[in-house]
Amino acid sequence: MAFWRVREELSNIDRIRRSYYELLRDELDQFLMNHALIESYTRFCETRIDFPFVEKRELKPRARIPDVEYVCQNTFLVIFIEETLPSEHKKYIRFFDDTRVTKTNLTRSKTLPLANRVDRQHKYLESAHFFDFIKMLLPVDYALLIQRDPTIKAKNRYGLTHFHVRIDWPIAEASEDLARQLRYISKDIYEKGDKYADDIQKKFFEYYGLPVMAGGRRTAAIVAAQYLKRIPCISTVYAGSSESRALIRISERGTSKAILMPFTPQEVEQITREHNITPRAFKKNYAIAQKGKNLICIFQATYAYTSHSRPPEDGKLRDIKSDLSWLTVGGQHILPKPGVWKLPPLEVNMIYT
Repeated sequence: MAFWRVREELSNIDRIRRSYYELLRDELDQFLMNHALIESYTRFCETRIDFPFVEKRELKPRARIPDVEYVCQNTFLVIFIEETLPSEHKKYIRFFDDTRVTKTNLTRSKTLPLANRVDRQHKYLESAHFFDFIKMLLPVDYALLIQRDPTIKAKNRYGLTHFHVRIDWPIAEASEDLARQLRYISKDIYEKGDKYADDIQKKFFEYYGLPVMAGGRRTAAIVAAQYLKRIPCISTVYAGSSESRALIRISERGTSKAILMPFTPQEVEQITREHNITPRAFKKNYAIAQKGKNLICIFQATYAYTSHSRPPEDGKLRDIKSDLSWLTVGGQHILPKPGVWKLPPLEVNMIYT
């Protein structure tokens, strides 16, 4: 059962809010895609370091990712909630008055030297300066929280309300919460022993498409995504990772990873032929750069849940079997460059070729 209501179950005013949220999310998708991937690639080029392209095998469910941090890769953690996060959740999603996005708090932060130039209206997504504003805050430690402004109930206004937001829910509790939802335990993560509890935590990472005990921001992202299921609305968590070189996006639709991938002239010829698009149009609308003869594009893998990572239809308790996969590759697409509006993603099959 979904923790959020589908569109058909919403009142007319909530449908408008859902539409507005999704419209703003589309814009945020484009901005963070550009920041995480294209601007990172530019930083590598400017420092004359070869860009570490993600290997196809790293996109397979249960894949191991090399444990290397790349300083030129832009990293961040952003939480975007359809509603307003109630104050009772501050125990685990740590947002307080001293981390609220105000001029006083921003000026006090030593990591933000230009904060005194910020106008308080810049924090709203409807502001023309919002993306310049959030870009200044993205490198800050921990997470940024974007949510509906609770002070104006008659208007669906969204803004960046808090920075330095820590995710302090223990991994064991997040894993326990998921295992209860999927009926692998009835109450406690240790009710079937220590090894079973360890298996549950490993499967928790697999459920969100990460290797076990992934780096800090990625772990915080999946813990936050699991915790936000307690809020009866949709939410989106974005993580820019220096190890995975990817933009990880977790929403009500599941998990996706966007990376940069080089395509050979032969691959481009096949893709353009299959999608009835000219090579010139492909290069103009999909290639973010060219390296030698290869065109570099944004490739997105979306993941789908198997029957083992969905609640059982009969609702009965079951046992975890470690060898059974919880994720499959649900979709593979080459995405248009950020800012290209008229052309759709192109379906391709790259991960298993």
